[in-house]
Amino acid sequence: MRKLEPRTAPARLDTPTDLSAEGVREISAALNALIADTFALYVKTKNFHWHVSGPHFRDYHLLLDEQGDQLAASIDILAERARKIGGTTVRSIGHIAKLQRIKDNDKNYVPAVDMLLELMNDNKAQIRHMREAHEVADKHEDVATASLLENFIDEAEKRCWFLFEASRQAERSGH
Repeated sequence: MRKLEPRTAPARLDTPTDLSAEGVREISAALNALIADTFALYVKTKNFHWHVSGPHFRDYHLLLDEQGDQLAASIDILAERARKIGGTTVRSIGHIAKLQRIKDNDKNYVPAVDMLLELMNDNKAQIRHMREAHEVADKHEDVATASLLENFIDEAEKRCWFLFEASRQAERSGH
């Protein structure tokens, strides 16, 4: 049985856990990078949701809204997981910008099919990053974090699938 170790978080934020201090640091770092990426992907998804146009507007608008909601819900779960194990989490937009690996898209206009393909590729990158974080959780025997990540990987794979299928329709129809 593992014993509780002192944490590196400020005493008022310290949470008892049986994970090692190194485990808390490494898992929290992996979770914070995922949180930053998820914020970036959420904002990009909502940006495309707000700016999509064309003959499939309604379908794409609804799809991107649903995917944005899913991403938003996962942010709180990831952040609370970092806190549960005694870590801290992102504190600002600036902190997110330093950690995010998903690139922003500030273009004035993006064709609908390009939006779908870009989001599909970003979700693929997110899956890869979640698998890497899962390895960190496994290394430190953090079954709960690994389990959460498995569910989020499954959700991201579904987002990729839907984006792929929707982009194929767009390519065939020319829109």
